[in-house]
Amino acid sequence: MERVFPDYYKDFECIKGECRHSCCIGWEIDIDEKTAAYYKNAGGEFGKRLRDNISEGETPHFILGKNERCPFLNEKGLCDIIINLGDESLCSICDLHPRFVNELPERVETGLGLCCEAASRLILGRDEPMKLEGAKEECADEIIILRDKAIKLLQNRNKDVFERFRDVFELINIEAPEFDLSEWTDILLSLERLDEKWTDVLTFVKENSKNADFKGFDGYMKDRKHEFEQLAVYFIYRHFANAPDTHEAAVRAVFAFASCETIYTIGAVCYTKQGKLSFEDICEIARLYSSEIEYSEDNLYSLFDEIAFMI
Repeated sequence: MERVFPDYYKDFECIKGECRHSCCIGWEIDIDEKTAAYYKNAGGEFGKRLRDNISEGETPHFILGKNERCPFLNEKGLCDIIINLGDESLCSICDLHPRFVNELPERVETGLGLCCEAASRLILGRDEPMKLEGAKEECADEIIILRDKAIKLLQNRNKDVFERFRDVFELINIEAPEFDLSEWTDILLSLERLDEKWTDVLTFVKENSKNADFKGFDGYMKDRKHEFEQLAVYFIYRHFANAPDTHEAAVRAVFAFASCETIYTIGAVCYTKQGKLSFEDICEIARLYSSEIEYSEDNLYSLFDEIAFMI
């Protein structure tokens, strides 16, 4: 079975205690069966501490503390499980994050999720186009072939990023969707929200988008357009190939477009208010969007359903 991944994948490193948005805070951490058995038999005082902080139920999970903090995240932002038992002792969800895995008929594709600030910087900070590694032979799967062609179109730097999406829509035989910002913001506000900061951002955009200086923002970002290319390629790579059919693949292509439009619009509104927008600002907008949408299956598939009615 082939294992395919972006060329930046192996460069990822967790920044541990320097992380401002720890994945050990605010997320329910389920423990897989194999690791749960290991924790159940761990010896010594730390073994007892493990068992005292695990909720036994249909799916064992850590009992989060104050501010939904993992009980093993210490005051330095480091993991006491790793310190006491080693990296190999982590449950699968902690070991995998922020990576994602798409198991496809002919291959397994992995990548890094934008919800992690370190991953976001790594992905959006690349000047050169992303390349996929690991494929030993040409794939015969129709969806993957379409996806790879879409990525090449999105990397055509002779055109504006959003013009490149029109070429993608032509490739998959759908009309370019009309993106009504106000309606789309209302849809996003109707979804479950994991962090109230996202509510504040969406409300801010809804109240200020009519006065946003999109032309000025476009000029301001002229030497940083690769950031939105990397965003577009990321969303297509992550969501397109595991679509069950070509119609669903088209839905996911529109989702990639809408995601980039949303992040671009938030950036334009912030730029208009601040007079600037740093690389770190874009990374934070992308991180927040990803954590709210991609890491809630209910939210993600609700948007897929909304888009399915549009095309």
